[in-house]
Amino acid sequence: MSAPAKRMSMRGVRTFCIAARHASFRSAAEDLFITASAVSHQVKKLEEELGVKLFERRGRDLELTQAGHILFEEADSAIRRLDTVADGLRPEAPQAALRVSVQPFFASEMFVPRLSQFTALHPEIDISVDTSDESVEKHPANADVSIRLFGTPPKGLAATALFPLMLVPACSPDFRAGLNMVGWNVREPFPLVVHTTRPDAWRLWSQFSGIHIPKTRNVIRLDSMIAVARAVERGVGAALLPLPLSNAWFQSGSLVRLFDQEMRSNDAYYVAYEKHQGHRPEVQALRNWVLQAFGTDT
Repeated sequence: MSAPAKRMSMRGVRTFCIAARHASFRSAAEDLFITASAVSHQVKKLEEELGVKLFERRGRDLELTQAGHILFEEADSAIRRLDTVADGLRPEAPQAALRVSVQPFFASEMFVPRLSQFTALHPEIDISVDTSDESVEKHPANADVSIRLFGTPPKGLAATALFPLMLVPACSPDFRAGLNMVGWNVREPFPLVVHTTRPDAWRLWSQFSGIHIPKTRNVIRLDSMIAVARAVERGVGAALLPLPLSNAWFQSGSLVRLFDQEMRSNDAYYVAYEKHQGHRPEVQALRNWVLQAFGTDT
């Protein structure tokens, strides 16, 4: 009597299909919340079970073999159908809801790019994000949780500091190349882009750094930090941009530091909520995730 055929690992097949969709172990790992090496191990184990090679590996790039194409065409559609059936069998759970107020630049540069991490961890929570308010020292009355700038810990709220606001002079690479500079000295005035909530920021930064900024009549005042960053990116002038919120702009090369000196402002970002909201599991879930994702200790 012949031995029974060895069955495929369904876990391995699912992992293989996700890796095949992305053509990347790293992207599959992000979807599955495991490491890329764990994805590679599961796919290798599946290949050993089947006795065929499923991927051609060229560095980080993946290409399906003929056997891989055959398995993917059959298995991927089957797994999607099973997932649909499973979703239909699960009882509908009541969704918790959270209203979150986040200042626009923090939202665009830090909160929204990582929000999928929170929704993956807490699919039971519906989240509504309001980014319309640029003002500081404020926890909107219609928000359950806010992530905002405060000069001091906000009174009457449960609040935890995330990190202090640091300001650094920034401009486009072409703008900096066109300046008449000798060392740290700028010999000619240049246009300054100023956020209207911080009209004295350049003067304070100059005092802090000891670097003289030539007085100019060409000052562009904008009421949105996103608009400030875009103006600087387009070469309109130089501006003091917040760190670490602007890190991606510097890393991409679209902006460069005009000077290296960073000035710590009197403000810090806080995650805050009304004290009576603290008993809600969804409020605590967001607070804990925000501290882990953006807190100083991370």
